[in-house]
Amino acid sequence: MADSAHVTFFSREKTRCPICETLFGREELRTGRGRLIAGNLTDELRRNYEPSRKFGEVTPLLYPVTVCPSCYYAAYDRDFLDIPEEAKAEIRLRTDARLRSFHALDPVIDFNGPRDLTEGLASYFFAAVCYDSFPKEFTPTFKQGVSTLRGAWLCSDLHRKDSSAHWDQVAMIFYRKARFFYRESIDREQNGTESIPNTLNLGPDIDKNYGYDGVLYITGLLEFKYGPRKDPVRRTQELERAKRTVSRLFGMGKASKSKPSALLDMARDLFAEITDALGELSGQKHDG
Repeated sequence: MADSAHVTFFSREKTRCPICETLFGREELRTGRGRLIAGNLTDELRRNYEPSRKFGEVTPLLYPVTVCPSCYYAAYDRDFLDIPEEAKAEIRLRTDARLRSFHALDPVIDFNGPRDLTEGLASYFFAAVCYDSFPKEFTPTFKQGVSTLRGAWLCSDLHRKDSSAHWDQVAMIFYRKARFFYRESIDREQNGTESIPNTLNLGPDIDKNYGYDGVLYITGLLEFKYGPRKDPVRRTQELERAKRTVSRLFGMGKASKSKPSALLDMARDLFAEITDALGELSGQKHDG
């Protein structure tokens, strides 16, 4: 585990929570001096990092969400203080429920000190809950999607450290939530009810912005990996939709700065896997 004193610092300028007025210092990640050693890129576009001899294991995903340590209001830094009045009122009313909700998963969280994996997971959980109260101008549905996806990643990290705590089962819940929110984001973008602006960093991780192409890819991937499977007819319908979504990505041009070859290669592989899965489902239908 990283030595937090050498990896993060708390800002001297205090942030005032717009919900409960608590003043607190925001924990920031230090950069440089070999703290972050980039490792492989997963099929979910998550960047892994190698532990360094000097600083140990560092997880940059723990810090993007600002969380009030008193009422657990949470949002990404650019939104935290910019919250509209109607959203403030709703989030304030839901404070008690917010406090109870994550404690059901893990009662030991503390945002007054350095974050660990549990606080990182809680930050995305609270962000996903709080963005439910934000208006469409803030792209809340997509931010709920990326928050639950990152939450799933941190659940997987927790499971690797303690497989007896069943964090893998919690990860599946987060993945399924992410599947719903990513799909809903695409639907709302297409019907005009909530846009996904190019000015927004769409991640899904924090090291590289894969833009709207990344959103299309992740939407298809989440459906393929975490969509419901019990009903073959529904599974076929959902995979057909996922196949169309992914084909929009690699069918629109060659690799470029905004559409890197790694993403295109992953999209083609996913397209082939979905096609094979549909073939198997079709074979089961004929056998039946």
